[in-house]
Amino acid sequence: MTPFDEQYRQAIADIMDHGFDIPNPWSGRDTKMLPGVTLRVDVGESFPLLTLRKIPLKLFVAEQVWYLMGENRPDWMRTYTKIWDDFLESDGTIRAAYGYRWRHHFGRDQIAGLVDHLTQNPHSRHAVVVTWDPADDGLAVDTKMNLPCPYSFTVNIAGGRLHLHNIVRSNDMILGCPHDAAGFALLQCLLAERLSVLPGVYTHSISNAHIYDNHYDAAREIMRRTHEHPPVKFTAPSGAFHRATQGDGALVDEIFQQLKSQYQPLAPIENLKITVNVY
Repeated sequence: MTPFDEQYRQAIADIMDHGFDIPNPWSGRDTKMLPGVTLRVDVGESFPLLTLRKIPLKLFVAEQVWYLMGENRPDWMRTYTKIWDDFLESDGTIRAAYGYRWRHHFGRDQIAGLVDHLTQNPHSRHAVVVTWDPADDGLAVDTKMNLPCPYSFTVNIAGGRLHLHNIVRSNDMILGCPHDAAGFALLQCLLAERLSVLPGVYTHSISNAHIYDNHYDAAREIMRRTHEHPPVKFTAPSGAFHRATQGDGALVDEIFQQLKSQYQPLAPIENLKITVNVY
């Protein structure tokens, strides 16, 4: 199995076998949960695409482009999915839109600042992007449509490669984790392209890794599966970072086709329902 498949399947087994039974009052569902779960893959060797079941490739590709655009309205994303419409506030914006938080919310462009900082100081340990707003997030939670789940990431350059450590507050392991890992590994590749280095290690650290009760059968199915899939290799197209910030739809198609040409997953698991208002 690929390194990501192997670690992911083990994490699912650990949660199902040893997880705490925790109710989720906002969704009305029960979960099994483990704290402090980490997945770690060398993106240069094997891009973290889950192959134990089929996942929608174009969705996470488009989402990362939308993030880098810095938008807090889902108009551009509706070409690919309407999932973000579930999180609209009354004014038509998404309060915790990741890209907007990265590029506008705190009064500065954290992504542009990160690129400039690492261009001037490639060995810096200060390249941190924060999504969580302590002035608002986590307070009066019942009044919010959503809160950031991946809430901070750190970028380091070492050995001529760019490494990204993503800190995730809360991760739905069946639907959210594979999507987030692939998406942020893609972000890592886009940043590496902009900084003229190779992508390195992607680390996905989850504070609350959980499986919803309506996904328990899917989890058991994943635990039974094995798949001898060759490593997926990804190379960001030239100028990909800049094109992403401009919302270049052709870039989405290029990345999708590069990944699709190598992607031979096992069958999808049917009837997986997204749980909204989960916090």
